[in-house]
Amino acid sequence: MKRLHLHLKTNDLDHSIAFYSALFGEEPTRREKDYAKWLLEDPRAHISLSTHGSEPGVDHAGVSLETRDDLEAIADRLRSTNAALFAEEATTCCYAQSNKYWVQDPQGAKWELFQTFGDSTEYGAEPDREIAPAAEACCEPAACGDAC
Repeated sequence: MKRLHLHLKTNDLDHSIAFYSALFGEEPTRREKDYAKWLLEDPRAHISLSTHGSEPGVDHAGVSLETRDDLEAIADRLRSTNAALFAEEATTCCYAQSNKYWVQDPQGAKWELFQTFGDSTEYGAEPDREIAPAAEACCEPAACGDAC
């Protein structure tokens, strides 16, 4: 099963948690000193707040997947469009252990595709990654270099 994921960067976690708890009608599923998440059923979504990221607001969107096969199926579809994927294997992020891919859409919006397989007691290191923008549809694979 899939869940839409949004990660929001906040400068005031407590105030944001109060707002989103009122909006969703429930308290976070997990709360840490620098992080909170809701695993909502209606709408089916995974909403995360943290003090990590660049500018306050939406840091990235994503899709949370239950199986590695589901993750790889989406990655394969994106590869067929010459999208440049950045893979992270068995990484720790947002107090979870996950396999993931990062990709940008043609306008530069960041997307995270991930399959979580365990919890972590640490937020995890901020990855040092360059996410290449999606290639133009008319792009020759050779023009993408190692990113394709």
